[in-house]
Amino acid sequence: MSAYEAAINRLDNFHLLILDDLAYVTKDQAETSVLFELISARYERRSMIITANQPFGEWGKVFPDPAMTLAAVDRLVHHSTIFEMNVESYRRRTAIQRKQSGPGRPASYATTKNVGTVTPSVNQTST
Repeated sequence: MSAYEAAINRLDNFHLLILDDLAYVTKDQAETSVLFELISARYERRSMIITANQPFGEWGKVFPDPAMTLAAVDRLVHHSTIFEMNVESYRRRTAIQRKQSGPGRPASYATTKNVGTVTPSVNQTST
């Protein structure tokens, strides 16, 4: 058994596998082949949660081979519940709010705990 097969078998021990931000980075043929094999190995046997910032129609960017793209999406959607969230990014919203409130963090983040207290370190000598 190859290291690749052993890794797939180890992942099969988990009832649920979560792949987060799947479509974030373009993958090469070798990486997408491994991903496809993982999806195929779990198909109709184990559960997966996949988050992606691209709809399935854009997964040609994830899998460079169109046939592999179609086969992977077909397996993923067959028994799936799909949540499509067309909402503004909370990170973007927070960044805009922070920018509108001026530079730096709000005062509520500041702390006065231990301000003005200096504790000499072990290596310091007192004079």
